[in-house]
Amino acid sequence: MGSVAAPTWVALGRVAGENCAALLDSEGVEQYREMLTDAQMPAWVAERERTASPRWIWNDAAHWYTRLLNAGVRVAKCHDLRLSHAILRASTMVTNDEGIRKAIEWDASLTALTSAPVVPTLFDLADSDSGVPTLPSGLDEALEEFARQRTVVAQSQDPARLRLLVAAESAGALIAAELTAAGVPWDVASHERILVDVLGERPMSGGVPPKLVQSAARVREALGDPGANLDSPPKLLRALHRAGILVESTSRWELSEQRHPAIEPLLEYKKLTRLLSANGWAWLSEWVSDGRFRPVYVPGGVVTGRWASSGGGALQLPRQLRAAVRADPGWRLVVADVAQLEPRVLAAMAGDVALADAARGRDLYAGIVERGAVTTRAEAKIAMLGAMYGATTGDSGRLVPRLRRTFPRAMDLVDDAARVGEDGGIVSTWLGRSCPGPGEEWQAGQSRATEAEASGAEVDLARRWARDRGRFTRNFVVQGTAAEWALAWLADLRGRLAAIPPVAESTAALRSGPVASRVPHLALFLHDEVVIHTPAVHAELVAKAVQDAASAAARLLFGGFPIDFPLDVRIAETAMKD
Repeated sequence: MGSVAAPTWVALGRVAGENCAALLDSEGVEQYREMLTDAQMPAWVAERERTASPRWIWNDAAHWYTRLLNAGVRVAKCHDLRLSHAILRASTMVTNDEGIRKAIEWDASLTALTSAPVVPTLFDLADSDSGVPTLPSGLDEALEEFARQRTVVAQSQDPARLRLLVAAESAGALIAAELTAAGVPWDVASHERILVDVLGERPMSGGVPPKLVQSAARVREALGDPGANLDSPPKLLRALHRAGILVESTSRWELSEQRHPAIEPLLEYKKLTRLLSANGWAWLSEWVSDGRFRPVYVPGGVVTGRWASSGGGALQLPRQLRAAVRADPGWRLVVADVAQLEPRVLAAMAGDVALADAARGRDLYAGIVERGAVTTRAEAKIAMLGAMYGATTGDSGRLVPRLRRTFPRAMDLVDDAARVGEDGGIVSTWLGRSCPGPGEEWQAGQSRATEAEASGAEVDLARRWARDRGRFTRNFVVQGTAAEWALAWLADLRGRLAAIPPVAESTAALRSGPVASRVPHLALFLHDEVVIHTPAVHAELVAKAVQDAASAAARLLFGGFPIDFPLDVRIAETAMKD
């Protein structure tokens, strides 16, 4: 085998129940195969990574890469067939699908697209227990799908953009596995102090914390209903109605608009209940061990390409618990978040130089005020969010027209996306991820509304569904492109961190696993924020890498367009802001 050129791609799969690797040249032509036992595979992969640094092809990084990480093997790049299939199958940039839209055995990640509600939300999570087909694990099936995907991309409307999107999505798969393997450094004692401070002493098994009991008593007293059930939404709704609080739901947003003595303690009760159920003592026991919180991320779990979480709730981590995110002794956290990511992405997508100027080097909302579009920062934020999410009433409805006059190119982009959605069309992100099409129920509703005998109620329902879909597509293009920028940021940052030399062994940091125990590594990702766990000696270098990666991501996606993505970067022992 010594005379064979170093492979450009290496595919891993199963043949006759055993691991097998196929080494491919730059044209995707197979050179040769090797059978590997489970014991042989980590060292074999590590050697190929060291000598050739190929792009690894596999059906699912969560399966293959997790095994390698546990054995102390890191790879630089991969092609995740599952995630790439989901993008290419749905993308309107794909003009000759080569049968990829018929290859349903690869659709295990498409639940959010194929079982969407009448109007999809921006938060649909792919459900691994929903009965979708199991991913193919055979090597030959993987090679067939890889060949399909390469052809589909090459023959698409914009191969460069789709290649970048597929590469970024696959890099995200590696990062997600590494985040779980390394975990978030977690101080159990700090977490328990927060719980006691907020909820009171830990109750006996099955009991209720004292401050939650007190909060419930205040609610019942204000309602004048000692037996009110506060934990059942239907029963709570009836109790609220009996007290004259005529709301349609028990959502926090609707309750907060009411004026009644029961509202303040009820909102407090809901907040305490949420903390206890989502991040209380039971969560601590289940998700934190040996000083690490190890959530399970789902790259591409939302229809826009945003990540979701299938375990641990990392993406909904309460701000009050950030003090429990604490670096190991001799290590630091570098915490970085992007200011106004989505409006900046909108400016770049639309080529709106005026909005880019308002954002450059400063708070974007303050820049909008300086442009004279509105008079206060609060109004600027309301107007911009209203423009991106389609708010047409209240303050947003009053302020958005002012943005249209000042930043017409940006507003035209989201307005056009909304019109396409209202008409039942499909919109796409900057790199080519397309939204799900309208479902059969939506289409049937629109069709009924055009019939001569349609009732007023049917017409009104169709119009509401159309407006809802317009709001969805309006934000899809912005949120999805922001997710693409974040992936590019993460992927570039991951490479920069890998170039930083390791430090000597650290007993404490060994809890981060064999790959991350001596080097700076990503520990937490929250859409527009990253937390890096780093040896203290490298903290300043890591902070610079975070900034440089953000600039590189902007250039990669938007070329020379003059938009910046300023970061708030902190070096600290905990993730809690001062």
